[in-house]
Amino acid sequence: MPRHLANLLLLLAGAIWGIGFVAQSTAMQSIGPFLFIGMRFLVAALVLAPFAWREAQQAETTVSFVHLRGFVFVGLALFSAMALQQLGLILTTVTNSGFLTGLYVVFVPFITLFVLGQPLHPVIWPAVLMTFAGIWMLAGGSITSLNGGDLLTIGCALLFAVQMILVARFVGPSGRPLTLSFVQYLTAAILGLALGLAIEPFDSTMLMQAMPEILYSGVIATGLAFTLQVIGQRYTTAPQAAIFISTESLFAALFAALLLGEQIPGIGYVGGLLIFLAILLAELGPMKMQKPKAGN
Repeated sequence: MPRHLANLLLLLAGAIWGIGFVAQSTAMQSIGPFLFIGMRFLVAALVLAPFAWREAQQAETTVSFVHLRGFVFVGLALFSAMALQQLGLILTTVTNSGFLTGLYVVFVPFITLFVLGQPLHPVIWPAVLMTFAGIWMLAGGSITSLNGGDLLTIGCALLFAVQMILVARFVGPSGRPLTLSFVQYLTAAILGLALGLAIEPFDSTMLMQAMPEILYSGVIATGLAFTLQVIGQRYTTAPQAAIFISTESLFAALFAALLLGEQIPGIGYVGGLLIFLAILLAELGPMKMQKPKAGN
């Protein structure tokens, strides 16, 4: 797959996740956060199961234990990030959650460089700074005080960065993006349902009331968007993927304004433009700066 097409898949995933913030927020009017996480990932795993099975049937070799264990670690990181995000949405706004979740744009390159020791293309750094500045403007230029929900969401951003790096670590060598997606969904579903059934109230009426959000989050925001992430990351780097997916904050603010009545400040429109300029820089910069090959 060409890199520009992979990045478009990641951009689409960001848009889907943006409206997913709204569904995550309204679902908790009917159901607990852990049950919602468990149900959405259970739906996603069921939707993806036949595709993962077909991938396994067509593969020349079975997935190795090392890769399977890595897929489970991806699922643990995903569940932990989603749990902190879902709990944070109880206390903070959809717009703030989108902004703070976008901090993974900053965390991914730092982890990649300082923990993994992998060099980055020079153009990534200004693109990261532009993206972060755009997200900050989208939130109005300041968050005067961070409440408990904001702090939980910052922790969520750090864990999403870990999840993205783990995806990049295992999806290429394994060559099994759908299997990875299925295992991470199933891992998150088991953990979410186990915790939710243990500590949260539950009955069929609550489940039916939250079913539209569960289906959207499970089929579209999870089953489709996370799979687009995994496929797209096979053909681009984790830092560039983080920049493209970070547009979820722009779409989260837009849909929060349209569906929940949250207001986008004037400076937010400037921030949105800055985010898309960062995307163009991340997409076109490496190609423009690439040295021409010497002639024969």
